[in-house]
Amino acid sequence: MSARPRGRFLARFEVFAECLLTGVWIAVAALPLVTLPAALAAGATHLRRSTGDQQAGLRFFAADLRAALRDGGWSTGLGYAAALALVGADLALVRALPVPGGRPTAALAALAALWLTVTLLRAATAWRPGLRWRSLLGPAARRALRDPAGSLLVICGLAVTAASASLSAPLAPPALGILLASTLAAEHRLTAPPVAPAPPVAGNRSAGAQPASHAAAHRAPGLRPGPAPPPRCGHSFRWGGTGGHDGRRPLPGPGFRA
Repeated sequence: MSARPRGRFLARFEVFAECLLTGVWIAVAALPLVTLPAALAAGATHLRRSTGDQQAGLRFFAADLRAALRDGGWSTGLGYAAALALVGADLALVRALPVPGGRPTAALAALAALWLTVTLLRAATAWRPGLRWRSLLGPAARRALRDPAGSLLVICGLAVTAASASLSAPLAPPALGILLASTLAAEHRLTAPPVAPAPPVAGNRSAGAQPASHAAAHRAPGLRPGPAPPPRCGHSFRWGGTGGHDGRRPLPGPGFRA
């Protein structure tokens, strides 16, 4: 493996390891559950700093966690926990009592919980120190609906986290970092500037080929290209010499009869 691909591989592996470590920090900080939004916001800020060659570490993560809690993280966590409890009670009621229309209601409740989770994740990745959560939740909810591709990317991160937790419980905390990385990628799709198309490379053009506009600009005035000679059955032509309107004339090839 050459030096450049090896360095690229090590850089990408370092980002992956940082995501796993950030997931462990988020899991520890979100143990009360009401601190989950603030923990996600602090983790997203840590990943942006670490990938942007800025100072990052556990001390900065703790400072961002406190700032996110002060900006309304407590109330956001309480509201999210209450919504999940309401959805769980609705699902338990539908399972216990065969009420009419229970299954469609349960499906709608599950979709609502999924939408709330995607909204919370997108709002957490958009948080910056000093921004109130109330101003982030509304735009995040609209982005969750208007950007289905990005929301699907976040849902795939949720699926990876759920699959890791089902296989082994210790895998769930590191998987939270992968979930947060997928949410950051979904948000980056909306804020990244469009890439300008690359200009045509002159070296790819053959040595004798010229663009049509260049050839037209260097053509002598008053001369127009004539029509192509009609094909003759049984005749073959070779182009060479001088003469004719474009400096070429047909020479008889083999099998030519005057």
